[in-house]
Amino acid sequence: MGTGLWKSGGCLLLIAAALAGGCRRPATAARVEEGPSQRHWYLDRAQPPLPTIPLWVGAETLTAEVARTTTQIATGMMYRTNMAENAAMLFVFRGPAKRSFYMRNTKIPLSVAYLDPEGYILEIYDMQPMDETPVESVSSNVQYALETRQGWFKRRGIGPGALVRAPFGGLNEVDWRTLRPLR
Repeated sequence: MGTGLWKSGGCLLLIAAALAGGCRRPATAARVEEGPSQRHWYLDRAQPPLPTIPLWVGAETLTAEVARTTTQIATGMMYRTNMAENAAMLFVFRGPAKRSFYMRNTKIPLSVAYLDPEGYILEIYDMQPMDETPVESVSSNVQYALETRQGWFKRRGIGPGALVRAPFGGLNEVDWRTLRPLR
């Protein structure tokens, strides 16, 4: 009888400890509700520089930080105060879908291009600093989003239909965990 109580009491302690641990959030993260079933974590400060990859849009070259984890994507360019003219951030999603970006805690005016799975630009939008109004894609085939300084695409005459390429070819030919070719 004592052993049974110990086992069930120990089990309750383990469950209570697991629940208590699961209720705490990291000190550097804040929870954002984007919808009734989606929860994302973002940092409460600028994230450290992410791994970069060169990207070509026509004859133009960008050095793009690659955001691929939930925290990296949710944080994006938040809290940063500057961005070089040919710098960018490429958001890599697991599959194509409709996408939506906003400028919470983002002080730099940005343009966002929504790209299909091969890297073709579908849509481009300008976003205003600190504006939390969602900038939704029309297309449901968005696999990547590319953020640049506001007006970068316009200044270079780049619009929908342009192809964004990586050193190994199309964006669908990159292993985004290692930034190396898939083959």
